[in-house]
Amino acid sequence: MQIRVRNTAAVMYEDEFRRLHTGLGLPMLLTEEVINEWGGDIVLEGPQATGGTVYQYSMRSGVQEIEGKWYTQYILGPVFTDRAAEGDQPAQTAAEQETAYKAMKDAEQAKSVRTSRTEKLKDCDWTQIADSTADKTAWATYRQALRDITAQSGFPWTITWPKDPNWVEPA
Repeated sequence: MQIRVRNTAAVMYEDEFRRLHTGLGLPMLLTEEVINEWGGDIVLEGPQATGGTVYQYSMRSGVQEIEGKWYTQYILGPVFTDRAAEGDQPAQTAAEQETAYKAMKDAEQAKSVRTSRTEKLKDCDWTQIADSTADKTAWATYRQALRDITAQSGFPWTITWPKDPNWVEPA
């Protein structure tokens, strides 16, 4: 549970609130009434941010008061800001950071898709052995379609997976 301290507007977890009041007789059970008496407000979970792009996620951005109650506030992130040079780290603009972040996320997604593709290929290796009774041509076509996933225009974020030759349309 998180608590907002009224006189400082600091938001902290229960253990920090307890340390703040060490030696002052804070009860073991922290109810909303006790927290209120000790100058705090419970912070309730607010709605997650939605929408955005494949590069964004819902991230916490402080708290907000709504109709007398405090809620976590979420925004779409990550948020990039220009950064000055510091130590051996060069200055970096928000645009440069965002470009690097997107390249990293694209690489992670591509790796994940390739891992799934490798598993799908492994699952049907048996179709290509000499004594298999499977339709080798159909399975070879499917396997090539799997290998061609990386050439799809939406790769790595929008993938149309081929259907294996044993796939049956649901009723």
